[in-house]
Amino acid sequence: MDDRMFRTAMGKFATGVTVIASEANGDVHGMTANAFMSVSLDPKLILISVGKNAKMNQTIQEARKFTVNILSDAQQEMSMIFAGQLKDRDVAFDTFEGMPVIENSLVSLACNVYDSHEAGDHMLYIGEVVNLSVQDGEPLTFFEGKYNNQVTS
Repeated sequence: MDDRMFRTAMGKFATGVTVIASEANGDVHGMTANAFMSVSLDPKLILISVGKNAKMNQTIQEARKFTVNILSDAQQEMSMIFAGQLKDRDVAFDTFEGMPVIENSLVSLACNVYDSHEAGDHMLYIGEVVNLSVQDGEPLTFFEGKYNNQVTS
C-alpha cells in the first residue's frame, strides 16, 4: 500500500469536524481536526492528534491546555478557515475557562494536557476535560474528502 491508498482507506471513516484552539504567549492558534475521540469517563479524558510540524503542536506544548470545538453543520466555513482553505479571514474567538473557543460550536471542551505520546509524524495529546459547553444542533461531518452538506455527482 502507498500513502494515497492509506489516505483513501482512512477517508472511508465518517468523522465529525473539530477546531482545536490554544493560546501561548498571547498568540491564539486554531486548526481543523477530525482526529478526536473520547478516552475515559473517570477521569474525563479525550484525545487529539496533531502533526509534529504543525504550529498547533508547539502552541499546545507551551500552553499545556487547549480547547476542542465540535462544529455544527452551519460551520463549514469555520472548518475551512482553520484548515487553511480560506485565507484572509479573521475569526473572533470567544473565551471559556480562560481559553479560546469557537462561537456557536455544538460542543466546546476546555482541556488541560493530561499526557502526550509521540506516534509517527504526530503527537497524541490526552486532554483532561475541566469544563464543557453544549448547544443544540446537527454536527458537521466529513466523509471521503467531502463535508456532509456537499452533494456528490
